[in-house]
Amino acid sequence: MAAVKKPRGNGAATSPVQPADAATRAALAKKLVAIPGGFFDMGARQSRFPGDHDAPRRRVKLAPFRISHVACSNAQFARFVAATGHVTLAEAEGWSSVFAGLLDRPDDWPQSPPGLPWWRRVEGACWRAPRGPGSVALDDHPVVHVTWHDAQAYCRWAGLCLPTEAQWERAARGGLDRRKFPWGSEMRPGGRIAMNVFEGAFPVPGPADTGTVPVTAFAPNGYGLYNTCGNVWEWVADRFADAALPKGPLSDPTGPDTGPGRVQRGGSYLCHASYCDRYFVHSRTANDPGSPTGNAGFRVAAPA
Repeated sequence: MAAVKKPRGNGAATSPVQPADAATRAALAKKLVAIPGGFFDMGARQSRFPGDHDAPRRRVKLAPFRISHVACSNAQFARFVAATGHVTLAEAEGWSSVFAGLLDRPDDWPQSPPGLPWWRRVEGACWRAPRGPGSVALDDHPVVHVTWHDAQAYCRWAGLCLPTEAQWERAARGGLDRRKFPWGSEMRPGGRIAMNVFEGAFPVPGPADTGTVPVTAFAPNGYGLYNTCGNVWEWVADRFADAALPKGPLSDPTGPDTGPGRVQRGGSYLCHASYCDRYFVHSRTANDPGSPTGNAGFRVAAPA
């Protein structure tokens, strides 16, 4: 499902983030997966959500690059915070948006954005406490409640960057062209669940709807990347423009120069066919870069 599109200030770091030492940056870069350059078909033939501008397909050419095989985990983000003292926007402002179905007592948190009653403003919710006071961030789960600016702060420390949208999709497809998912075009290959998306009758959670899962849950794609569909939306570098995407061959596109928000890719544990089936490898949405939520994180990249 789409995230909460509500501006929350500029989301920037409370103090300048200094780069990590050379050894730390080299170690982090070494973990990235090499993605070959070349052409691929980006986007979908047709979109259920025209405003997402994930269609039509267009031929894109990319130079080789590197990308993380997993979304940034809580353990890795904690290492960054310990080294820099970075304070996320959710921590600085004292609250963030949590899916009501994950709260033990949702009525204790009655404030919701207009038209989105399944999101609740929870005081004390942040990456350390993803469901509010008393909850704990699991080391091997993706970090959430981070803004685009928080993700950029991590990148500055790590000596890395957010992938462009085209790089993200190229890597997410795992070498398969014109398919809906990293493994093919069937949502449940062989009848099995292959990604972390909503299983109940949205917004009423089913037994399997427990929020995030570990960053290495489910099988990796052909390039070795995990969870490029479902689990958490992932911030990318590009702006989101409220206009159709260009057609024809593109070379290393970086997105529009202006736009109302930043792009998020991949869907999350809240995506469901009845409301928001943005769990395809071509799916995209936009959110304000200063808006943290409980279903959005990021993964990092670097030039080849």
